[in-house]
Amino acid sequence: MGMDEGDETDAGVSTTRKTFDILEALKVEEGVTITDLTRRTGLSKSTVYRHLTTLTDMGYVVERDGDYYIGFRLVEISEQARTRKTGYTAAKRKVFELGQETDERAIFIVEEEGEAVYVHRYGSLSDTMIGKRRPLHSLASGKVILAEWDDDRVADFIDEKGLEAMTSNTITDPDALYAELDRIRERGYAVNNQEHMDGLCGVSVPVYTPDDELLGALGAFGPVSRFKDEYVHEELPNRLWDKAGEIRVTLAYG
Repeated sequence: MGMDEGDETDAGVSTTRKTFDILEALKVEEGVTITDLTRRTGLSKSTVYRHLTTLTDMGYVVERDGDYYIGFRLVEISEQARTRKTGYTAAKRKVFELGQETDERAIFIVEEEGEAVYVHRYGSLSDTMIGKRRPLHSLASGKVILAEWDDDRVADFIDEKGLEAMTSNTITDPDALYAELDRIRERGYAVNNQEHMDGLCGVSVPVYTPDDELLGALGAFGPVSRFKDEYVHEELPNRLWDKAGEIRVTLAYG
């Protein structure tokens, strides 16, 4: 008895999921054997081999002496995502400038599916962070994005994602988050006071297009020993606003 259309669709989805399970396992570590992938994915060795053969033929995976690596074909695809908006390219330059001028780690973050996604970063191990996802409510950049939303959308976000405690300083109470977002709207910048990682603080501002649409959030972060008083509440916000304004002008006039 043959498969009906629904069965074929389910089989296709299952195959696609297995492919991405293998790619996810490959990105964790440089050079992974078929045996390692079998253990990490829970798939059979023959299934892993079959998927790897296809991915290798297409250039998405590279094999060297029995070890498998993510191929540059996937890098091409990810780079298209990072540059699909002109503003993302303009933001990249400003992230570099910001990092150079402040000697802090600088980032440009956007929201996708209710999570903060690193698009550009300046600082140690910067390339390893690109595409990483983080909770919006625990980052200064994420809170900047949440502050652009109305209360109903924020409530939906809380219902769907929750307010997980990343550290003892993370905002986990909805009322406290609403109050924090009001403060951000009033002063135009957000502060992360060791809310995502102990010992690290950050400051972030929104970046707008010439049409007043939110492009993303521009931020800088570093050790709590440096992120104090006027530096956090005056010097960094002013510098970030300048860079965000330059991105907007670049988009308007080139």
